[in-house]
Amino acid sequence: MLKRFVMGLAVILAAGIAQAQPKLGVEYLELGAAQPTDTAGKIEVIEFFSYLCPHCYGFEPTLKAWVKKLPKDTQFRRVPAMFSDAYAQAARAYYALEAIGEVERLHTALFDAVHTGARLRIEDETALTAWLGKQGVDTKKFAAAYRSFSVEGKLKRAAQLTQAYKIDGVPSMAVDGKYVVMTDNMKSFEQLLGVSDYLVERARNEGGKAASKKK
Repeated sequence: MLKRFVMGLAVILAAGIAQAQPKLGVEYLELGAAQPTDTAGKIEVIEFFSYLCPHCYGFEPTLKAWVKKLPKDTQFRRVPAMFSDAYAQAARAYYALEAIGEVERLHTALFDAVHTGARLRIEDETALTAWLGKQGVDTKKFAAAYRSFSVEGKLKRAAQLTQAYKIDGVPSMAVDGKYVVMTDNMKSFEQLLGVSDYLVERARNEGGKAASKKK
């Protein structure tokens, strides 16, 4: 009797595990054409985000803790989503700060400034520059980077990636140039990252584009 109970319990647990596994077309989609990645030799994870998005702001603490625990064969990077002129201006701010080496220092602070307190209008260059000056940023360097050729190129690339990955809302996660988490069916940030973990493991088991680049 005990043996039957244990066997029955094992079947139930196995069914639960199988049910919990993310499903193609429900929790994630696979792109018809895989996209080239920027992190050769590693499984690339992209967060599509915007400083204007309150959900991205709420996601940031959970995401930051998750990124710290990523395995060594996985590389995380951000791509600002490009849905409108306002989103493009927020993306411009991100890439200009990246160009002068200030994005990591100010990423969280800029999110805070946009969504709390005086509600900084990041798409207003004058207001943004004034805020950056108070944070100790060399505003002349920032102004030069803000409309630089390299930043313009990155904005075009971000627009291409937003379209190629079929991103229609943020935050969104993409893995290994071919998988995208379907956020419409996500009930929590933890679930979003759980599906991302699954896709990283799937890419690793498949050999992934990262593995093919090592050859």
